[in-house]
Amino acid sequence: MKLKRLQALLAFLFFIAKMGMAQDTSLPPIPADYYRNPLDISLYLAGNFGEIRSNHFHSGLDIKTNQREGYPVYAVADGHVSRLRVQVGGFGNALYIDHPNGTTSVYAHLQRFSPEIAARVKAMQYEQKSFAVDFMLTPIEIRLKQGDLIAYSGNTGSSGGPHLHFELRNTKTEETINPILLGIKIKDTLKPQLNALYLYKTNKYSFTESTPKQYFAVSGGNGNYTLGNIGVIQVNGEFGFGISAFDQQNGSANHNGIYSTVLKLDGETIFESIIDRFAFENSRAVNAYIDYPSKISSGRVIQKSFLSANPKVRFVKKALNNGFIQLKDQNVHDVEYVVSDIEGNSSVLRFKVKNNPALPLYQAKNTGQLMFWDKENKLENENIKMILPAGILYDNLHFDYVEKSKPSWGASKIFQLHNRLTPLHSNYSLAIKVDSSQLANTDKLIIFQQESGSQGGVFKDGYVWAQPKTFGNFYLRADVTPPSIVPLNIKEGANLSTQSNIAFKISDALSGIKSFNLYIDNQWVLAEFDVRNGRLWHTFDEKTGFGKHLLKLVVTDMKDNEKTYDITFYR
Repeated sequence: MKLKRLQALLAFLFFIAKMGMAQDTSLPPIPADYYRNPLDISLYLAGNFGEIRSNHFHSGLDIKTNQREGYPVYAVADGHVSRLRVQVGGFGNALYIDHPNGTTSVYAHLQRFSPEIAARVKAMQYEQKSFAVDFMLTPIEIRLKQGDLIAYSGNTGSSGGPHLHFELRNTKTEETINPILLGIKIKDTLKPQLNALYLYKTNKYSFTESTPKQYFAVSGGNGNYTLGNIGVIQVNGEFGFGISAFDQQNGSANHNGIYSTVLKLDGETIFESIIDRFAFENSRAVNAYIDYPSKISSGRVIQKSFLSANPKVRFVKKALNNGFIQLKDQNVHDVEYVVSDIEGNSSVLRFKVKNNPALPLYQAKNTGQLMFWDKENKLENENIKMILPAGILYDNLHFDYVEKSKPSWGASKIFQLHNRLTPLHSNYSLAIKVDSSQLANTDKLIIFQQESGSQGGVFKDGYVWAQPKTFGNFYLRADVTPPSIVPLNIKEGANLSTQSNIAFKISDALSGIKSFNLYIDNQWVLAEFDVRNGRLWHTFDEKTGFGKHLLKLVVTDMKDNEKTYDITFYR
């Protein structure tokens, strides 16, 4: 192990490298060469561990595959296949291997599995009559040696391009761990790059989209950054800082995430985070870790160096006064941001601050019902019911509620629940009352959110209930339109003797597709689906021989509207 990496790990005190060993506090000692690379090509990253994604921290390494699919993927160590999964979105084709040392390796977005594993998956798909499957295996079913072929790299699920998503998890706790800390080697001699500094003038109020912030351009490079011609930043009252930065690894132009962030005031650490591991249940807390309103409104990612009242993330190692600063004297103070990658390559931003009591203090204009992050909160009137479980908010919130007129295509008024710039950690319960004109149509009603679409809906006791994950504008809407089926390479009476597959495009305009089932000669056959483009296809196998065949495709949406496509074809 390189001396630089050794120094970084010793400094962070969470993983150590000693005598060729890398150790995790909840795992037995793991030899530094325990794992091989999952691919037989040089490893370059399209995405690194812990980087900030939409509503989650990235849970592994995205390894580039030269913009193509089909590279052999190998077991990184001895073990057994413990789980196989095919998702319509998400990971797509994914495989999990449990290893004797207490870790699980995960391989996702696979093009296809190795023949033995593929046969096991296909058998389960036919058993369950479902393209999407997720099942566990016993330790004796598929045993593997390090270097055994398990799959081929691909672009399935919600992947944005060909690559291999790779993870290492603690098998017992299911925490995901940065694979580089456990011996996966990625060349990295590049220092993180800093883009901007932000000053947040919180003045002891909860951070919201209304919190004043001040932008400062950053200049410099090669690890040393300043604020250019800015002399001393004038402050008053309580404040916090945020930073925009990214990291890169050798051989890759991708802007990846930051491993370690340290903020110091006059040499004392005020805030320190090290994204070395996290639990999936807390991954959505990325929205409390960043300036969420900025991300939603402009796409700009700013990592805050101060905490909400309910931050949930556990990789913040220190947050003095939750990262907030308030200067009491008239002295000039030195501030230092140290941003580092996992190899110990560091960049430093230095600047100065000074208290100026003459500056106006931010006064929040709080309106609406006060809701507490650590308590259950309810809103109920003659039209709606809303229940926020305790802990779903990251901070106390002054909740705004507005009723708007009924849209022409709606089945109720529009109910504005606060705004989309306030993040939530999980689902809450929302119910909208059904008026008498819609009582004959209750099985087709959904709660529709203007910002993000259908939230589903179940009718109960005069209300339609759903479980949204965000605030916004909601109203009832009826879905009475069946899905759409468009055949791509098949028609009535077609001779398909020279075709290897049949394909369709399926879609639904409102509540979304719930199921699709393809039958040939009244027997269910496997149809695969790509949610990104709506393409559904079946690859012919020995089950469809020569002669005349009857085909039936049935697509159902979330409100049980059904579309059927029937034809005859020949082979």
